[in-house]
Amino acid sequence: MPHPIMYRDDDPYLVRLRTVALAFPDAIEKVAHGRPTFRCGKIFGMYGGGTKRTDTAAARRVDECVLFKPDESDSIALQQDPRFFVPAYVGAYGWLGLDLTVADVDWGEVAELPDASFRQFAPKRAVARLDGGEGPAELS
Repeated sequence: MPHPIMYRDDDPYLVRLRTVALAFPDAIEKVAHGRPTFRCGKIFGMYGGGTKRTDTAAARRVDECVLFKPDESDSIALQQDPRFFVPAYVGAYGWLGLDLTVADVDWGEVAELPDASFRQFAPKRAVARLDGGEGPAELS
């Protein structure tokens, strides 16, 4: 049984995120588990997610967010920012989420987050193209 679709194509955050994510070399979008994922061979970003229940907090669904895997050296600092959270399922593997509804969105910053993730998962030839100037305009 397929997962229900958990996003709207006309969601303005998703529309803008698509512009950023699909500008990476060879990036494609594929729906998985009811949500858009962005891939270049492997997944480097996702739209929408949630958190797991803990002893001190209930699980919550975060529909307007971007999930990404930051550089290990940036992860601790990002987790100190209230806009970021550890998502269910992929958080155990170092992924974080940025809730796009918590504050005004800096799309330059948003583009940097999947950039770090893309560099970890994309083939070397795609990373070389990114280094050669291909990619989101927000990174220029």
